[in-house]
Amino acid sequence: MDERNTSFFRFEDLRIYAKAIDYSKWLLSNINTPHNEAEKNLFDSFCKSAYDIALNIAEGSSRNKSQFEHYLKISKTAIRECIVFTAIAKGMGYLDDNQSEVSRELLMELTRMTGALIISLQRGSNRRRDDNEASDDNAPSFDDLDSSFNSDFAELDND
Repeated sequence: MDERNTSFFRFEDLRIYAKAIDYSKWLLSNINTPHNEAEKNLFDSFCKSAYDIALNIAEGSSRNKSQFEHYLKISKTAIRECIVFTAIAKGMGYLDDNQSEVSRELLMELTRMTGALIISLQRGSNRRRDDNEASDDNAPSFDDLDSSFNSDFAELDND
């Protein structure tokens, strides 16, 4: 039997969750202290969108597959919001060219990973058409998701 060291909260074992946390930490370490209320509002909104990426992954992982897919799509919305905030922060001089590029690269990686996980969930759902009822008994198996996700993500990298 495969004995993995897994955490109590299974979403913590997902690489996409770890990447989302890394992005939030990167953002907090690269954004300057706000000097006025307008900057504070911008930074707060930017940080909230970054937090929402990981929060929606965590929340959705406890649901059934179709609901998890829905929460992953909400995470993708938060990623797009961060792209907009990156452009605004760069345009206003809060992020330099290098920081802006790093932010965009991290967000593009999160987008690819989220898309691959959504595809993996959809493939699993297509295999089990009789899973039409939304119940917590249909929550995704993280062992299945991890192996399926890794192969899906490898396919995307080869394109």
